[in-house]
Amino acid sequence: MTDTETRTTCPYCGVGCGVLARVESDGGVSVRGDPEHPANLGRLCSKGSALGDTFDSSSRLLHPLVHGQRATWDAALGLVAGRLRAVLDRHGPEAVAFYVSGQLLTEDYYVANKLMKGFIGGANIDTNSRLCMASAVAGHKRAFGTDTVPGCYEDIERAKLVVLVGSNAAWCHPVLYQRLVQAKKDHPELRVVLIDPRRTASADIADAHLALRPGTDAVLFNGLLVHLADHDETNPLFVEPHTEGLDDALACARAGSPDIEGVARACGLGPAQVAEFFALFARTERVVTLFSQGVNQSSSGTDKVNSIINCHLLTGRIGRPGMGPFSLTGQPNAMGGREVGGLANQLAAHFELDFPAHRALVQEFWRAPTIASRPGLKAVDLFRAVEAGGIKVLWIMATNPAVSLPDSAQARRALEQCELVIVSDCVRHTDTTRYAHVLLPALGWGEKDGTVTNSERRISRQRAFLPPPGEARPDWWMVCEVAKRLGFERAFDYANAAAIFREHAALSAVANGGTRAFDLSGLADLSDEAYAALAPLQWPVTARQSKGTARLFGDGGFFTASGRGRFVAVTPRPPAHATNKDFPLALNTGRVRDHWHTLTRTGLSARLSAHTHEPYVEIHPDDARPLGLAEGTLARIESVWGRASARVRVADSVRPGTVFAPMHWNDQFTNAGCIGRAVNPATDPISGEPEFKHTPVRLVPQKPAWYGFLLSRRRLNAGGASYWAMARGRGLWRYELAGDDLPQDWAAAARAALCAHDEKVEWIEYFDTAVRRYRAARLTDGQLESCIFIGPDPQLPPREWLAGLFALNQLDAPTRAGLLTGTPPKGAPDAGRPICACFGVGEKTLRAAIAGGCASVEAIGARLKAGTHCGSCVPEIKALLARDGGAKGESRIAFRR
Repeated sequence: MTDTETRTTCPYCGVGCGVLARVESDGGVSVRGDPEHPANLGRLCSKGSALGDTFDSSSRLLHPLVHGQRATWDAALGLVAGRLRAVLDRHGPEAVAFYVSGQLLTEDYYVANKLMKGFIGGANIDTNSRLCMASAVAGHKRAFGTDTVPGCYEDIERAKLVVLVGSNAAWCHPVLYQRLVQAKKDHPELRVVLIDPRRTASADIADAHLALRPGTDAVLFNGLLVHLADHDETNPLFVEPHTEGLDDALACARAGSPDIEGVARACGLGPAQVAEFFALFARTERVVTLFSQGVNQSSSGTDKVNSIINCHLLTGRIGRPGMGPFSLTGQPNAMGGREVGGLANQLAAHFELDFPAHRALVQEFWRAPTIASRPGLKAVDLFRAVEAGGIKVLWIMATNPAVSLPDSAQARRALEQCELVIVSDCVRHTDTTRYAHVLLPALGWGEKDGTVTNSERRISRQRAFLPPPGEARPDWWMVCEVAKRLGFERAFDYANAAAIFREHAALSAVANGGTRAFDLSGLADLSDEAYAALAPLQWPVTARQSKGTARLFGDGGFFTASGRGRFVAVTPRPPAHATNKDFPLALNTGRVRDHWHTLTRTGLSARLSAHTHEPYVEIHPDDARPLGLAEGTLARIESVWGRASARVRVADSVRPGTVFAPMHWNDQFTNAGCIGRAVNPATDPISGEPEFKHTPVRLVPQKPAWYGFLLSRRRLNAGGASYWAMARGRGLWRYELAGDDLPQDWAAAARAALCAHDEKVEWIEYFDTAVRRYRAARLTDGQLESCIFIGPDPQLPPREWLAGLFALNQLDAPTRAGLLTGTPPKGAPDAGRPICACFGVGEKTLRAAIAGGCASVEAIGARLKAGTHCGSCVPEIKALLARDGGAKGESRIAFRR
């Protein structure tokens, strides 16, 4: 670390990587991985590596806005507090709601929860973590009596078997996945099993892939529980003194998963696959089961979590090195939000909202006039209450529910009719901010200061290295200023984030003495200076455990009323809505490699947008064929809740009967690709988490009259197209287009779209009337300013070489000659489709290296660096090696011997 670098933490996934950030002399930001941070040891993924690309002042919200007009902070906050007071006096606390986010820092989360539950007096504060982590929370509490992840990242490297369940860690938690990759290289005996309906990039290192039928995870793990019990692969020295409920859990499991053949049939797997997985789990002592959204995001997600935990309890494989069930958190501070009671059914510091004694303790500590007496509304129900008129004021912080919620059209209806919508965000234009009556400018990453907690309970600091832009302020400051205007000055008079953290830590110590796992008593007296220098550490942190705690429950002590771990009887249930003849396909949604949530940050990066630049839907060839869907065409994804349009990808990596679509796209980047409009809003009855992984849909081929793309230095209006998707390129904007109507005059239509002014420009055009093919380029002073390619089908020239022309000051004669054919002149550089985002290496460059003798990933890395940083591109490099280099592709459907 140099004197000019700031040690901070990445704002993306729950791995919680350490980052060293530096402001360069030109004002740009450079980042590198922090080699001293224990989560990543210097590694960063493609998203983390591109953080410097995501600072764009043109997209920022810089001043408070009231009804679209600039206002002073005093006026905006006065309006918010005045309307809150009026609604509270007239309708009570149930008419007010906060919807917060895992993007908030713990200090922001803490004061928001304190204001709502202790001073407003209601519990209608929920978080977008409800959409990804609530089932894990509920499962942990049922089994352990506390929402606590038992292990740490080191356990993944010390395991002999790692089971990935519903987790594409290669794309969603890349740095952690690379730790697993390295562990497998260092210890060849380590086995990896992937349990997922899709063959994702994480299958690359799997010794077996169990492509089970969607929604049948609990059937599989119930069957494993029965197998372990019947083959005496249990740990009675742990089970008998330290657990309870085994007989009921086993009886329930036997009823639905009595034998391997029945499990295989229900899960759509081969009996041999199931038998070998069961045997491998049974005979391996050090087992870590990593599970994520494929388990959690289900109407029976809590039961799935407990079916996994049951198997670890039965074998005593929990809380010891190299073993345990391990929930991979989605967001950078989803766990920090859980610590402070950010969910509607929680209190701060892991106190229980349902316990009167706990409510009294928190109320006394806060010196609050009241305390919420019952759980509030969970996310989906909260927005339904807004639409029904029960909630009059909604404050949304650092999230974009108009895109991310299931049945997002319902969320938009709710926002449209809500009496007062307040949004605090760092971005001016999102699908959600368009509904805001009051917009409050928040600090973004690099500007705000506080803490986050990652998947292994490790608290790390996010530190500011940039000045606040415009009038942007911390989220905690906004909440405190509103609280003061409501008359609660003393309780919200914090000098800085350190003061909030001290109070948060002190509350965790109240009436604790080891009765609650979450305990930061060892940090309750932290000075401002010590807070500023705080190094990453895992809770609990007490006077006796001042350096933190790596693992819990290894001694058999739990936080249930009896002190025993609980087996939970699980009766598997199918997804909430079954496929049928009208909607015969099951839609699964998730992330892509280089994007994050709703594109508000990664959409600013040309590097990250290059790999996947528009919404798509993956469908198995057997399902695509009868529908007339071919690679590159467009399809409409329809459900009973709504519809979205996307580019078709035909792939055998999805199971027949299923389709996959990414979650990221919104109305800022496409006119029809927001998949949330179609997603099933059914929720788990315990956790309230939605069914993002199973929506009955049908795919309808779209048959536009023309397809096209447009590259331009200027952002343009693509309103003439019935389908458009937009992405950033280096120095340009990229549009994918399709239209239902043929223009009478292509040249006039193109010039209308591309010419912003009547300036003198040079046009190059080509039009073939017979096949409806039109191509044009617009040049100014010999430099390419924009180009458009139209055809009757998706077979259009590659975009990458054309995009590279925008970096040239002048186009020479050979380049001009190839411009409208989309073909580079002989000898011209053409990297091809981007594969490695970290080093900008394209497919054609990789294929040339393979042709030149690079016969392995290591050889390609040595020559081109591709695959040597975050490793997310390695599966694609391997596929190219198998195709072009003659390498024998290896099937991992069955176990390797």
